[in-house]
Amino acid sequence: QVQLVESGGGLVQAGDSLRLSCGASGRTFSSYVMGWFRQAPGKEREFVAAIQASGGITYYLDSVKGRFTISRDNAKNTAYLQMNKLSPEDTAVYYCAARPYSGGYYASTFYYSSAFYNYWGQGTQVTVSS
Repeated sequence: QVQLVESGGGLVQAGDSLRLSCGASGRTFSSYVMGWFRQAPGKEREFVAAIQASGGITYYLDSVKGRFTISRDNAKNTAYLQMNKLSPEDTAVYYCAARPYSGGYYASTFYYSSAFYNYWGQGTQVTVSS
């Protein structure tokens, strides 16, 4: 069992940057796949980014590639989402998600699905004004 707590959201202007943090409880954070999803009003939750337990491979939604960076600090039990060049289209509640990894290979499409993840945070609001 792991508990996830997001922080770092807020109201910014277009072109600004924000860094979201996801703090995780437990002593096995380094064995979890971490993901970020977002949900805008009236829309379904969508994948934003994911990082493997090793931190070696990352995955991104096409529209955020080159602007967002996912990372993790296993010593701090924390995952991050650095968001640059924000636009109003990035306005949403951002959720952190985790899945324990016990070995084996997963095709990239698994990481994009919310059903892949077992644990979720409560979300943090990001609002980008034009």
